[in-house]
Amino acid sequence: MPGRFGVAEAVSKMAFGNHFGVRMDPSLSEEKYFAPCFAGIVCEVPVEMLREVLSSEVQATFIGEVTDDGVFTLANDTFTTKEAMKVWRDRLESVYPTRSEISKKDITSAVFDADTKYSSKIKVAKPRVFIPVFPGTNCEYDAAKAFERAGARAETIVFKNRNEADIKDSADAFVKAIENAQMLMFPGGFSAGDEPDGSAKFIASVMRNPKIADAVQGLLDRDGLILGICNGFQALIKLGLVPFGKITDITEDVPTLTTNSIGRHISRSVYTKVLSNKSPWLTKCELGGVYTVPASHGEGRFVANDEWLKKLSDNGQIAFQYVDADGNPTMDEDFNPNGSYWAIEGITDPTGHVLGKMAHSERIGRGVAINVTGEQDEKIFESGVAYFTE
Repeated sequence: MPGRFGVAEAVSKMAFGNHFGVRMDPSLSEEKYFAPCFAGIVCEVPVEMLREVLSSEVQATFIGEVTDDGVFTLANDTFTTKEAMKVWRDRLESVYPTRSEISKKDITSAVFDADTKYSSKIKVAKPRVFIPVFPGTNCEYDAAKAFERAGARAETIVFKNRNEADIKDSADAFVKAIENAQMLMFPGGFSAGDEPDGSAKFIASVMRNPKIADAVQGLLDRDGLILGICNGFQALIKLGLVPFGKITDITEDVPTLTTNSIGRHISRSVYTKVLSNKSPWLTKCELGGVYTVPASHGEGRFVANDEWLKKLSDNGQIAFQYVDADGNPTMDEDFNPNGSYWAIEGITDPTGHVLGKMAHSERIGRGVAINVTGEQDEKIFESGVAYFTE
């Protein structure tokens, strides 16, 4: 929809989204192109519908056509979409930085092939997954459906915290659910409204309860699996379950997740590449394959020092990376929108039994994102279930 800068503003933003070009009607003057148009609507319609639209009772004006060359053409002026986006973004770059100090040359793209067939020592016809629900969690239904489609039995329990008795009862219920499950999954959301100084602190505080922490360790000891997506990934990081594989104290030099480099929430699809198969969660993913997955978060920027980045890579603990349309890991904000170091989107613990990732692999299903190209199903849930059934 046009705003203060009229057709120019609306058409530019439409083209920026998919890097298409625009050839404006030569009869449209520059004055009209930039004139304010707060109540107008710019519609993109197939060429075969154009005559019908223009001849209808709707008051419509032809202003130009979309091209696939990534070039803007207005009268005698031409410039590329990238040039226009650079001018648009650079104006506030010094105020709201969007570019990480980690350069592209620093990024590893080495694929780690563990060459191992993963199968649990305990076989279950229909494995159980426990999905705890905290204040602000909003992805538990999608997560449960994804697991159930894959053949698991999902159980969700809301952590009640209105009074001391509620907290005690919830802790006891969590312990029982974890002890009865083969998998534990922390879904996405906004934990307690995303607390100051980093989200998921509330989840981490609850899970550090001695009884609950012992139950989590018991799950891992009996060959169980743990998954965390988005807010769940933040919880795993704060607990130490990734990258260490156990609940432990966190020091300031370990990897963490922090505010996106653009300083605000992002919501868009991203390309993610499978960089390792060192995990039961990744056995049905295509090693080196690229998937299109929705991302929605404000604190998804993975940061770590050089020592940790190398250690994660050498151990095969980098599960997924943000990549461009050609499958190359990148710091380009168009493809790595939160500015994660080494373009890391997900990591595992050293054994692969714990996986944390930012993009919402659970948001799949019939009628979901049907206008988005690329393979969307990473088969993480099928992989987890197969670990106990095959």
